Amino acid sequence: MAKTGEAELLQLRREIDRIDAEILRLLGERGRLTQEVGACKQAAGSTQFYHPDREAEILRRVVEQNPGPYSAEQIGTIFREIISAGLALEQPLQVAYLGPVGTFSQLAAEKQFGHAAAFVPVGNIAEIFRLTDSGAAQFGVVPVENSTEGAVNQTLDLMLDYPLQICGEVELRIVHNLVAAIPREAIRRVHVHYQTRAQCRQWLAQNLPGVELCDAPSNAEAAQRAASDPEGAAVSTRAAAQHAGLQILAEGIEDNPENSTRFWVIGKIPTRSTGADKTSIVVGGAHRAGSLYTLLAPFAAAEISLTRIESRPSRSARWQYVFYLDFLGHQQDARVQEVLASLQETAAFLRILGSYPRAVY
Repeated sequence: MAKTGEAELLQLRREIDRIDAEILRLLGERGRLTQEVGACKQAAGSTQFYHPDREAEILRRVVEQNPGPYSAEQIGTIFREIISAGLALEQPLQVAYLGPVGTFSQLAAEKQFGHAAAFVPVGNIAEIFRLTDSGAAQFGVVPVENSTEGAVNQTLDLMLDYPLQICGEVELRIVHNLVAAIPREAIRRVHVHYQTRAQCRQWLAQNLPGVELCDAPSNAEAAQRAASDPEGAAVSTRAAAQHAGLQILAEGIEDNPENSTRFWVIGKIPTRSTGADKTSIVVGGAHRAGSLYTLLAPFAAAEISLTRIESRPSRSARWQYVFYLDFLGHQQDARVQEVLASLQETAAFLRILGSYPRAVY
């Protein structure tokens, strides 16, 4: 009986080896085709070799065609890395993100571009915009909203300061962990970013009452500070904890189990319509009764779904506001073009921030 089981196991392993060899052959074939695509682009004089719309179509297709047993996220991650490696055969992408190493922004950048890209950690969101605008980085990844804490206002304001396009979005499930090099009972201080503290407020109050909470500029920096503090811990990512040599004492301590952050991918390239897109605009109405209704009515008439409305103070006049709108559809779509044409006539201010593929997984 045991020999029969061993023989069956051996046969299964041989079958896996055969499939691995076939996967390797197909990956090589795909890589060669990718190189030919790059050569065609160069011959045509094109300098744009990364197309977020094409990548989104590939990922959406393989996720929809996934027969299992792997999850949609697992399949998406595998193919993201295949695409990333293929792009690196042409030219590694330079991608700026909010550092240091181990932040959620880094995780979002890796989810969007795969690990074959060249990532550039910077100290603040404004620097991401500056590097992307100057061409030092081809793309930047910036946080725009959290499902618990709302909008990242600095990102919204900077979109008006720079002539950049939104060309993609990333949705990242946010998991906060209590990390330290000491036992929980020895903790006297917790280093934590202010937004993270707000997202873990109840857990910290219930499980670490009386412990001092010390502000840190990022989750990754919080881990670094805890590593050098003999009585300190941090709330941070798994990646930052590993980088700092810390242990995870408690995993998933965020108060909202559905806590997520949405990021924009910013760059200088427009994307074509994929059939599953979003468009983001900034619009301002005249300072009179009914102006907001006038701005929103065309969307209802065209049956276009608004996914987000955010107001920010206008920089041109006191007590006046502009509205950041996200809605389903692409500016190349006929219905969206009609709405934008209507807004051009009625709005005091309109700027299209970009149309881009919706997050796939």
